[in-house]
Amino acid sequence: MSRTRYPRNLPAVALVAGLALAVSACGGEAADTAAPAASASSAQLNPNADLSKQSLTISVWDGYTPKELATEVKEKLKTELKVTLHDTNEVIMAKLTSGADTGLDVAFVSGQYAQALNEAGLLEPLHPELIPNLANLYPEAKELSYDKGNVFSVPYTWGTTGLCYRTDLMKTAPTSWNDLLNPPEEAVKKVTMMTTERWLALPALKALGYSVNTKNDEEIAKVKEALLKAKPKLLAYDDTTFGEKLKTGEAVMVEAWDGWCPTTEKNIKFVVPKEGSDLWVDTMVVLKSSKNKEAAHAFINYILDPKVHGWAAENILYKVPNKAAMDAMNPELKAANAPLQMTPSDLLKGESIIDLGEDSLKFGRLAAEVSAQQ
Repeated sequence: MSRTRYPRNLPAVALVAGLALAVSACGGEAADTAAPAASASSAQLNPNADLSKQSLTISVWDGYTPKELATEVKEKLKTELKVTLHDTNEVIMAKLTSGADTGLDVAFVSGQYAQALNEAGLLEPLHPELIPNLANLYPEAKELSYDKGNVFSVPYTWGTTGLCYRTDLMKTAPTSWNDLLNPPEEAVKKVTMMTTERWLALPALKALGYSVNTKNDEEIAKVKEALLKAKPKLLAYDDTTFGEKLKTGEAVMVEAWDGWCPTTEKNIKFVVPKEGSDLWVDTMVVLKSSKNKEAAHAFINYILDPKVHGWAAENILYKVPNKAAMDAMNPELKAANAPLQMTPSDLLKGESIIDLGEDSLKFGRLAAEVSAQQ
């Protein structure tokens, strides 16, 4: 079993983030009312299309799908598949919003980015009749605020963010984001927080009782104050190696995405703070520009097969919103990884991160200012 780590986003990259925000400026402020931007003109698809005459190009994070995926898709669907890779959401958003013909049919992006692409009219509204395996999803997977009803995106993995800590090196188990922002004596200079804009702000936002999607300038100013106050007590800002730091004891507590907390280690546990947290989702979307839409839908349907979708849960240890897949996974693996035991209702207690349009720049500025100050 392998466990691939990848950054959902890199630390603030202003130029690339600006491209994504330019797309979302078409109207990304009310996620609950998001609708397919061009559904009225969506072409009718042929459910009996000869998929052997179509080919697919997808873009996905490295290690996020099986290496044998192209071969398996060819065998099952008779469709040639080319897999291209992107490192971050920002990289694929820059590509998709450039105005150039990318040749992509399906892209894997996080939920708020799918929302932005949809609002810019770049996504094909889904044709559920071509994706019967949608029935395998948990009902809760249709209640995601950036795309209620899975109108333009299909969730691939989902999870939350919390505190990952060493039970043997902390005198008291953490229960609050304040334990990270103002750590106990044994944890000073031994805690890490994330650098990625929205997740950098998350601990202070929740500790102060604010929404993860706030656009309020006064609230963001208070978040900045809390983050700057916490900075001298940090070991580092770290989005990728915090698990290794915990294993070696260099860190005793870190802000972590649930699937990256190495809870298989004897003395490491994960907890969602009492103030609550986020709900992040990585999704699959079909590009409006695709000339192979029937095959694109067949590909998504194939991914939603429990045996195929279950690969993500068993190999990258991220929960998948596929009930049949989660029910079928190795019970010993599930028992050894506490985050995998979280239920959909547990996850939906978290607040979905949505695209904020131009207001997302406020979090970019916040991250830049916090990281710049000594």
